[in-house]
Amino acid sequence: MANWDKITSRGNVDDRRSSGGGIVGGLGLTGTIVVAGVILLLGGDVQDVQNTLTQVNQRQNTSQNTEPLNDGYKEFSEKIIGSNNEIWKAEFAKNNQVYIEPKLVLFRGQTQSGCGVASSQIGPHYCQLDQTIYLDETFFDELENRFGARGGEVAESYVMAHEVGHHIQKINGTFDRVNTRDNEVSVKVELQADCYAGIWAGNVRNQGIIEQGEIEQAIDAAESVGDDRIQKSTTGRVNPETWTHGSSEQRKEAFLSGFNSLDSNSCNYI
Repeated sequence: MANWDKITSRGNVDDRRSSGGGIVGGLGLTGTIVVAGVILLLGGDVQDVQNTLTQVNQRQNTSQNTEPLNDGYKEFSEKIIGSNNEIWKAEFAKNNQVYIEPKLVLFRGQTQSGCGVASSQIGPHYCQLDQTIYLDETFFDELENRFGARGGEVAESYVMAHEVGHHIQKINGTFDRVNTRDNEVSVKVELQADCYAGIWAGNVRNQGIIEQGEIEQAIDAAESVGDDRIQKSTTGRVNPETWTHGSSEQRKEAFLSGFNSLDSNSCNYI
C-alpha cells in the first residue's frame, strides 16, 4: 500500500469544496460528461467546453455549506503536488531553469477559474491563464462507474501528475510553440503530459512511496481515458481522426516511457 507519509513536501492546494457538494443543474454528471467528451473529440478545447457548460448550467447552486470538507483529501493532494514540485524543481535546475509551482483547486460542482467557470463535468483540467489545476475528486467515481477504471489513490495521483505535466508545458513554453487546436498536436501534448506523469511515478516508486504493483492503477487510469475507449463508450464508434488525447495504448506507452526512463528527454513528443 502506498506510503504517502514519506512525502514531506506540500503543494499549494485551495480547498473550495463544501459539504453541500453536488452537481450544478442542467444535464447532470453523465450527460454533461458526454457533452464535454464530444466537444473535445471534435477538436474543441477546455475553454470551448467551459463556455458550453456555462451556457447549459445557468442556475448556480447557492445552497452549499461553505465549510470545507475534513476528509483528508486536501492533505493527500498537497502531498502529491508537493512531490511533483520536488521532482521538477530538480529537473529544471539541471538545465539552469526555474520551476514555478502550480496551484491545485479542489471543488465540487463548479468554481471560478482564470479561464472562466471550472466545472466538474469536464473532469480534471489545467488553466494556463492562472497556472492552476482544477479537480473535483468525485470525477474518479464516474471514471470507475462509466469507463471501468479500477480506481485507487495511485490512479488519482497519476491524474494530478498529468495535470502538473501540462503546467510544465506552460512554463517551458510548449504551449506557446504549438497549436493545440490541431488534433494531431493535441494528442502529442497529452501524451507528453502522460510521460511527465510517468517520471513522477517512477521517482516515487524509487523512493519507496508506492510499490511496483500499484503502478497498474496508474496504467489502468491512463488506458481508461484513451480516446478510443471513451468514443466506444459514448458513441459506439471509434474515429482516430477526431482523437485529441491519444488511444489507450498510446497513453499507456507514454506513461511507461517516462516511468522507465526517468528522463524528460524521453518525453519529446513535440
